[in-house]
Amino acid sequence: MSPSTRKTYLIDGSSYIYRAFYAIPYLSTRDGTPTNAVYGFVNMLLKIIREEKPDRLVVIFDAKGPTFRKEIYPEYKANRKAMPEELVPQIPLIKEVVRAFNLPLLEKQGFEADDIIATLVKHFAADGEDITVVTGDKDFMQIVGEHVRLLDTMRDRVFGPAEVAERFGGGPEKVVEVMALSGDTSDNVPGVPGIGEKTAKSLIEEFGTLENLLANLDQVKGAKRRENLENFADQARLSHRLVTLVADVPVEIDEKNFDLKEPDQDALEGLFRKFEFHTLLSNVSAQKNDADYHAILTEEDFAALLKTLKNAGSFCLDTETTSLDPICAELVGLSFTTEEKKAWYIPVGHAYDGVPQQLDREKALQELKPILEDEKIAKIGQNLKYDALVLRRAGIQLRGIAFDTMIASYLTNPSSRSHGLDRLALEYLGHKMISYSEVTADGKKNKNFAQVDISSATGYAAEDADITLRLKHKLAEKVRQCGVEKLFSELEMALLPVLIEMEWSGVRIDSGLLHDFSQDLEKQIEQLGGEIHRLCGVKFNIGSPKQLGEVLFEKLQLPTGKKTKTGWSTDVEVLTKLAEKHEVCSKILDFRSMSKLKSTYTDALPQLVNPESGRIHTSFNQTVTVTGRLSSSGPNLQNIPVRTAEGRRIREAFIPADGCLLLSADYSQVELRILAHMAQEEALKSSFANGEDIHRRTAGEVLGLSPGEVSNEQRRDAKAINFGIIYGMSAFGLARELKIGRKEAQEYIDRYFARYPMVRAFMESRLEEAKKNKCLHTLLGRRCPLPEIESRNAAIRGNAERNAVNYPIQGSAADIIKVAMIRIDRKLKEEKRATRMLLQVHDELVFEVPEQELEDIRVLVKQEMENAVKLDVPLQVDIGVGKNWSEAH
Repeated sequence: MSPSTRKTYLIDGSSYIYRAFYAIPYLSTRDGTPTNAVYGFVNMLLKIIREEKPDRLVVIFDAKGPTFRKEIYPEYKANRKAMPEELVPQIPLIKEVVRAFNLPLLEKQGFEADDIIATLVKHFAADGEDITVVTGDKDFMQIVGEHVRLLDTMRDRVFGPAEVAERFGGGPEKVVEVMALSGDTSDNVPGVPGIGEKTAKSLIEEFGTLENLLANLDQVKGAKRRENLENFADQARLSHRLVTLVADVPVEIDEKNFDLKEPDQDALEGLFRKFEFHTLLSNVSAQKNDADYHAILTEEDFAALLKTLKNAGSFCLDTETTSLDPICAELVGLSFTTEEKKAWYIPVGHAYDGVPQQLDREKALQELKPILEDEKIAKIGQNLKYDALVLRRAGIQLRGIAFDTMIASYLTNPSSRSHGLDRLALEYLGHKMISYSEVTADGKKNKNFAQVDISSATGYAAEDADITLRLKHKLAEKVRQCGVEKLFSELEMALLPVLIEMEWSGVRIDSGLLHDFSQDLEKQIEQLGGEIHRLCGVKFNIGSPKQLGEVLFEKLQLPTGKKTKTGWSTDVEVLTKLAEKHEVCSKILDFRSMSKLKSTYTDALPQLVNPESGRIHTSFNQTVTVTGRLSSSGPNLQNIPVRTAEGRRIREAFIPADGCLLLSADYSQVELRILAHMAQEEALKSSFANGEDIHRRTAGEVLGLSPGEVSNEQRRDAKAINFGIIYGMSAFGLARELKIGRKEAQEYIDRYFARYPMVRAFMESRLEEAKKNKCLHTLLGRRCPLPEIESRNAAIRGNAERNAVNYPIQGSAADIIKVAMIRIDRKLKEEKRATRMLLQVHDELVFEVPEQELEDIRVLVKQEMENAVKLDVPLQVDIGVGKNWSEAH
């Protein structure tokens, strides 16, 4: 194509809508609006604009209603499935996006987008323009020419005359002739029975055109082929009409309007914010920061800032460091602001050639210390836990923690994938922030922040503080509107100092014990590997799903299950089912389990011991789960197996400081107790009130037996259904869990609900509330969004319906243990105890207790946990004490 000629790009919008829909996994906004096709379409548009740099760009869609092809052949496209329900509401959204890009959008009643495109190609080709049709549809190969090509952006392929000739055996004019014979199954174009594309291609190469072929049937080889061509000649001619693109659609062509223009920035940003496309929003947002940022480099300026901070009732702060790990990070600088669009940065640890004189770090921190530790001055920040730990390492205990924008964002929008500052700035302020990589980029590698020049660091760090303060004002109102003010201030913000103490304390481990266990695991893994190879009759990489699938399903001929893009699935579900067919599968599961324990825990944990404290410091994350449960990372200590011997042995490596013991306090059946309270099911309430074995009682109620007649197996079955109800387990799930027939499982569930009718009523009421409000609430008012509750996708909707029961219960359990943590921490401080809270794992709290405090702490913890909230059933806490975590649990 000529580099000097104007470039016109015509996008087959209707084709790309479908391709984007199937190419992008399901996405939706927080209110449940599906957006995956919109997202894919937008990315395609941006790719064309940025990489192809067109002079003209037009998007063409199919109009609603029948076309002339349907009139001449009613079965045209009759085999097409109805548009997926999740795609239907995205069509108008995609058209909104096209208009926001300031692109012309064409459609014409009675014609397909293909015909409009053919018409536009004919018009612009006459002027000698270079034209690119953006499509994946082979029908367009008939209009390819010297100045006309096809571009398939999904597969990054270009089709010109050479590619058409390779496919159809001649020039673009042969495309229609070949397709008239072979038909097109995607559009239900009939063609001639028995003639595929390969045969059609050879026939057209020989005879030139369809009509010439039909006029010379006596020269066609093969009696059956001649017979079909003769009998279906009219069908072939009809197919010829159906596949031929019409190039004279009466559509207005305004060449000036087709010129590529700048997008409507405000409209585009508004749509991306509405669709929650935060990465895309970042890419299109313009920088609009007119703030005043200053570096503090002199004693005079520092004194003025100290005075400002002392007199402020509140201020926002942020720290810049050498590491993402706050326990070992070195402080490089601090930023502060007391009003929007004005902030200061105090560099104290920059080190590079030509660095200006900075304030002495120790002296600056000593003067900031009384202000930062003043409880009466409210501190605002984004992820303040990190800043508090960094300051703690520098000898400052941050007090007066009042507002964390990350937590406020989480409470008002818990289903969001991110609560990072960059995303919040885009969402609430339409502001694209300076990225960390922008200021640390240094060729192919990134600099440490200490090596960033102070001018760049000031713009970056001061902006963090300034934007955080601006967000605080927005999010404080959002918290109020969502009705979670009390939850925010009295629970989540009150918990923050507790988590800071827990992370700072860390937990001690016995690295020697883990080393010995790792060696034992290595021997067991090696032995299991040998047994697996022997049972399979071949040596292979057991850790390779592809090789494992080939051995199990091709060599051993085990029943095949689901298939993935890379081969047969060998996930836990598949192997668990196959374990009944072949013993090697259970050994493979053991092999995987032990390999994971070794890599994740016995080998990894000793490497994570902080050299200064000699302890492991996990992070407790407040803003991850929809239900409010804390999660643990770096390392994750919540996933250590509890019920296996190997898991218990790992817990043996968690030990207290000298002169102390570990105390484990675990809520007993807290979720079932919450269910009894929320459902107001009298039978369950009385069972808990009387201290009965709830699973044995349930088995007796459902089976018509006295508790004494219930066998251990029946109790186990009742336990499965008791907890299964909370997680919305179906008869299918229960049947699989108990290894019984689905009919028997359904009968079990029916008898359960017959005995506990209020539980069913509770479940139905949660479902109704979820459908009405698209969210549910915990006992303490936490919002648990369920935007997918009325999704047209059955799998997505089914998962949301199960969560309609689970979220309020699990979320309430999360709230209760958080209340308990706050109460216990307060008591320990009031009584000036040396006991430290170390871990929170699901419904369990772990403490490091000096031996002389043990009996008092046992009483204190049990009392505070059991009285955290008042339910209609008693909360019960089981206390264990030991020289290691396993012994205590």
